[in-house]
Amino acid sequence: MLEVNVDRCIGCGECEEVCSFGAIAVNHDIAVVDQDSCTMCGTCVDTCPEDALTLERGDDTRKASDLDAWRGVWVVAEQRNGELATVTYELLGKARGLADDLGEPLTAILMGHEIGERATDLASHGADRVLVVDYPAFATFTDEVFGNTLAYLARQERPEIILAGATSMGRSFIPRVATVLETGLTADCTELSIRKEDRALLQTRPAFGGNLMATIVCPNHRPQMATVRPHVFKAQPATTSPTAEIINVNIPEELLKSKVKVIESVQEQAEGPGLTDAEIIITAGRGMENKKNIALVEELAELMGAAIGASRAATDAGWLPERAQIGQTGVTVSPKLYIGCGVSGAIQHIVGIQGAEIIVAINKDPDAPLFNLATYGIVGDVKVILPLLVKRIKRERGIA
Repeated sequence: MLEVNVDRCIGCGECEEVCSFGAIAVNHDIAVVDQDSCTMCGTCVDTCPEDALTLERGDDTRKASDLDAWRGVWVVAEQRNGELATVTYELLGKARGLADDLGEPLTAILMGHEIGERATDLASHGADRVLVVDYPAFATFTDEVFGNTLAYLARQERPEIILAGATSMGRSFIPRVATVLETGLTADCTELSIRKEDRALLQTRPAFGGNLMATIVCPNHRPQMATVRPHVFKAQPATTSPTAEIINVNIPEELLKSKVKVIESVQEQAEGPGLTDAEIIITAGRGMENKKNIALVEELAELMGAAIGASRAATDAGWLPERAQIGQTGVTVSPKLYIGCGVSGAIQHIVGIQGAEIIVAINKDPDAPLFNLATYGIVGDVKVILPLLVKRIKRERGIA
């Protein structure tokens, strides 16, 4: 916790000014700390001209000597409106293998309101235990409630590894948990494995703008935390007779308090199938040359019942909305069929399509990197080939 030496404090207010979390206020010429708001970042300690502030770490501070006290693998089960996110099942499939390599149990953490029936789904997809935190405060998502609760549970049970989806929700509150627990976090992982000699979690992700893959370890702190992109791993089939232990967890009332109140949640409505769930995706790249030619992709997508994706070049040019972008800074997809139209295949884009079952590349540049990954490749001008494909499909279907 953050402590104030009242004999040294002169009430200058510099700590209050630099605190980004509003955790310090000067009252009667003395700095007063709201410990619930303090994240122990240390900025105020470095700023104080009188050295009146100190951080006192609790017994839960991780040291190399007590790493053995942390055991087990956790998966944070993401849910919205009582429905589990697809990435949760994908994480359980991967985490099952990690837990088996470590010889430890796999635990799913389910936070929500009136979502107890989802615990059985988690059990059937590989969890040995399911910790259910069910309170009205979890009916809507806020960083503070979800983050503080997960951190509290981790301090109580000391898991060795915590995994979550690199979704808008996961990216929002998981960094808060890592900060509170004073441990490392690797975001947007595309591969995970165990280094058996020291039980380290090897966390692989794109780095330097996607130009190389970096493997990151957290050797001296626990838990080891990572978020994983959706559709990177395959979900395992459900078992018919789950045997997991389902535990309803009670938490302190103060963890349910939040400075944020969600008034309304509005789901964006988009035309056509969504990228993350689409079985067929047709993607427009720089080779489409201009916005007018996107109509060729749209016509083919309509015929095939496909979703339309885009490379970053296509979204930067304003040809397609940002939500259509696939790749490192967009979404990750795993369709049965992916067709890249004028997509060169930079590594930033490749990261987002590695889960596709069949990849078709159409590009007039025979050296385009996408051909190295493609199941089938067509070398030619996409503006010529797409009308031919549309014509052929219409003929096969008897469409005039």
